[in-house]
Amino acid sequence: MPKRDKGAPPRASPPHTSPPGTESEAEAADEAGASAAEMGTYKCCIFFTRRFALGDTTTPEDVRVLFSRFAGGSPYMGADDLRRYLAAWGGADGEVAEQVVDRVLQDRSRTPRFGRPALTVDDFMHFLFSEDLNPPLRHSKVHQDMNAPLSHYFIYTGHNSYLTGNQLSSDCSDAPIIKALQIGVRVIELDIWPNSSKDDIDVLHGRTLTAPVSLIKCLRSIKEYAFVASPYPVIITLEDHLTPDLQAKVAKMVLEVFGDILYYPESKHLQEFPSPEALKGRVLLSTKPPKEYLEAKGGTMKDREIEPQFKKGEREEASWGLEVPDIQDEMQVADRSEDDILYHERGLDDNDSQKACKHVAPEYKHLITIKAGKPKGALVDALKNDPDKVRRLSLSEQELAKVAARNGPNIVSFAHRNMLRIYPKGTRFNSSNYNPFLGWVHGAQMVAFNMQGHGRALWLMYGFYKANGGCGYVKKPDFLMQTCPDGKVFDPKADLPVKATLKVKIYMGEGWHKDFKQTHFDSYSPPDFYVKVGIAGVPLDSVMRKTKAVEDNWVPLWEEEFAFPLTVPEIAVLRVEVHEQDVSEDDFGGQTALPVEELRPGIRAVSLFDHKGHKFESVKLLMRFEFT
Repeated sequence: MPKRDKGAPPRASPPHTSPPGTESEAEAADEAGASAAEMGTYKCCIFFTRRFALGDTTTPEDVRVLFSRFAGGSPYMGADDLRRYLAAWGGADGEVAEQVVDRVLQDRSRTPRFGRPALTVDDFMHFLFSEDLNPPLRHSKVHQDMNAPLSHYFIYTGHNSYLTGNQLSSDCSDAPIIKALQIGVRVIELDIWPNSSKDDIDVLHGRTLTAPVSLIKCLRSIKEYAFVASPYPVIITLEDHLTPDLQAKVAKMVLEVFGDILYYPESKHLQEFPSPEALKGRVLLSTKPPKEYLEAKGGTMKDREIEPQFKKGEREEASWGLEVPDIQDEMQVADRSEDDILYHERGLDDNDSQKACKHVAPEYKHLITIKAGKPKGALVDALKNDPDKVRRLSLSEQELAKVAARNGPNIVSFAHRNMLRIYPKGTRFNSSNYNPFLGWVHGAQMVAFNMQGHGRALWLMYGFYKANGGCGYVKKPDFLMQTCPDGKVFDPKADLPVKATLKVKIYMGEGWHKDFKQTHFDSYSPPDFYVKVGIAGVPLDSVMRKTKAVEDNWVPLWEEEFAFPLTVPEIAVLRVEVHEQDVSEDDFGGQTALPVEELRPGIRAVSLFDHKGHKFESVKLLMRFEFT
């Protein structure tokens, strides 16, 4: 197969049979020649070669039945017929039947020679396989109520947002900050330290080999890119390791960069956080004490003799991602742990914390909207609500798992009014991530992730925040915000009834022959693709299933259906991965994750992404979603 021209636009779909009266015989011959040109030649032994045709797409029977139903048995579907279909099943927001017909015929380079424009079954198949015209999600814009306090929302949160790679030796830069803002991240974390001459502020991962970037550069980039993906507020979390004079300098710097878009309250303590709607186009500051930094990192490189290198298998985890751990297992392991330091470490004092926290510049303190407390004593006591003020509490993933094992409802209750931030444990040197549902099922608003990493956990984060128009704020479901008359709140460990069943049918896939080299998956034959599909959510709902592998086919047809009972569909995410079966190790063929609550029932086109979260030009699946 000839190498694809990367500069050429990808073809929207494989060749289909054209209806009579719409193409000349010469045009049909040209199409046949193009199809023949797409036959792949593979080496077989030393002296022989084998040729495989790409093959025309087989239209699934369900699609033919659907077409016949709405076309009234006719071989053509007119605009009125398509309008009835769109009324029943929906399409892209704002599209009307006539526009869809025109776009499909234009995409397929067909001009009707007589009568009114109409679609054949192949044209209808093209429409269904176009994510632009037939997307899998019901909402492309913000649709949730944005007038509740910030604590009522899950907020797209980054961790160590300035790092370009691993946590120990990668460079610090504003580039990953810009990238995070461009995909909709709303919470940016900056570790601020005195520079080498102690007269200015650097951003870096302290006590590691990371090279610094200036704070002013990061702030200017945040201002420039803060609202390119979403109009809703950006929160800057400052991990502060500064003396009072440098804190005053930060205050001046922040005011000069952000000016009127910087929001800070007039009162010393907030009794309720403002809403995302009220804070549109604004930037907020939040801080936490340096003590949390020391606990999260667990000491310095020198103290623990940590070397910035990957252990066996960690490179695969960084690029692919090991299977996301079950949160129930994590809580059970944490509960069995006898390491009570997680509960009491915060009550200890150390010189570094005392020096940094003894005095805070008043002009700096005045600008902090979301104040992070420094709890003393047992961690469970830090989850008590203060009726006179709201605050933010930060827990490592390990701390959360331990306290959640026995006090899950306490966490949920705390997060009704207050902010709860979860951050990766300090041993994730390769910028890997944890299961975000550990935080989400307990109502944690800020589940902080290493956005510069890769892997399955991060794919879930990408998918979860596709909800609500991708604005970076997803309203927490009512059950996470309610208190029953008896004073009880949602218990993530409780046995719950099934609310709904999601049926997912995987018909077929296409586009790999356009986005990959002919021998990318196999040097001797076309790929053998299979699909893994499942649910990420509460433990009762989390499961993965697998289709059969379709051998030697760039356009595989599976037509397999799976049913997923859901106890908490409100926060569930549909996981989809495509792999190529191999004797030694299966190859990766694409992935996506979609919020279950926003799935559009019916047959839909689902685009796939690479392991870094970049959308493929052409690779997609045809799937059907049904709720019962």
